[in-house]
Amino acid sequence: MLNRIVTWISTNDRYAFQIINHKLKSKWLDLILPKLTHLGGATCTISSLLFIILISESIFRAVAIKALISLALSHFFVHIIKKIYSRERPYVKLPDIQLGVQPLKDYSFPSGHTTAIFSIAVIIALHSIILAIILLPIAMLVGFSRMYLGLHYPTDCIIGALLGTISSFIVYFTTIF
Repeated sequence: MLNRIVTWISTNDRYAFQIINHKLKSKWLDLILPKLTHLGGATCTISSLLFIILISESIFRAVAIKALISLALSHFFVHIIKKIYSRERPYVKLPDIQLGVQPLKDYSFPSGHTTAIFSIAVIIALHSIILAIILLPIAMLVGFSRMYLGLHYPTDCIIGALLGTISSFIVYFTTIF
């Protein structure tokens, strides 16, 4: 039974990936998504949070510190999971992948960019409904961009979003400031 479930997930994961990577191609997405995807990268996430911590007042600083803790916690889990599962990226395993950016050398599962953006967006969303309306769709677009650009399977991004969200809830409900 479990083997059938894993086979079903794997088959549909590849199928959904190929739809996103091939069928949804457009010049507009080709222009926007390679830039947007970097919002989940280490340089953007860490530098943005440090900048907010340095320039802002008490409540914004506290939220940014929580987001930085959530980011660190989420990537602790990402690092461990990538070592355990060692899932090769789609462009290594599948033929005719439309790769939108430079290939990466680490493993695919889970998506670190998706995890990072969700670990920040969710904790900020827990503090502000207005920012939630802005940041959560951006986080979803970053996850989508990872598949569109040929770097991750859908399950990589779904689990990344889940890890980032769980990290945010852990930090939100356990920090005292």
